[in-house]
Amino acid sequence: MPSYLDNLLIKELDIMRFIITGRNIDVTEGLKSAVEEKLGKLDRFFAPETEVNVTLSVEKERQKIEVTIPVKGNIIRSEQVSSDMYVSIDLVEEVIERQLKKYKNKIVSKQQNAAAFAQEFVDKDYDDEDDVKIIRTKRFGIKPMDPEEACVQMELLGHNFYVFFNSETEEVNVVYKRKGNTYGLIEPEPVSYTHLTLPTTPYV
Repeated sequence: MPSYLDNLLIKELDIMRFIITGRNIDVTEGLKSAVEEKLGKLDRFFAPETEVNVTLSVEKERQKIEVTIPVKGNIIRSEQVSSDMYVSIDLVEEVIERQLKKYKNKIVSKQQNAAAFAQEFVDKDYDDEDDVKIIRTKRFGIKPMDPEEACVQMELLGHNFYVFFNSETEEVNVVYKRKGNTYGLIEPEPVSYTHLTLPTTPYV
């Protein structure tokens, strides 16, 4: 039976530095090798010694992998879920590679953070890159309220999320719906990087 305590592995390869954590799952040698082999393919995009944080977790039939790669100026993150952890590992590598190529010019600035990426990736042009198109702008007044009141207001409006001014912290927050009739709260954190979250499977 998997331990409820996290299993932690730190593995340094020639290019990338993997930090692998298991939650409710034993991180076996097979899983370690699969993560290192599959995600190791991303080394052609990043500078040497780039840190890759990997979390493997199991909840009922949901086999989830979360990958976070902090680089100068950005955080690249993706999570994938399937009924098979090895499939999830394959999916997350494919998503990260596809999005790195698609948004290369958006996340690589030769004046600022190019040193965080492999030179080959910085110099190469990708034909499938799309412009980010904002087709609608919506403005609304932000009313001061506490998070509980914001959740009630969200339900009354029939929305999945709600932006509000937190009267307790005097900051702009977001509440959102989660599974099981629960809610999440997003609070700002003073950081100097851009958080790039890559698409995930339709699970919360």
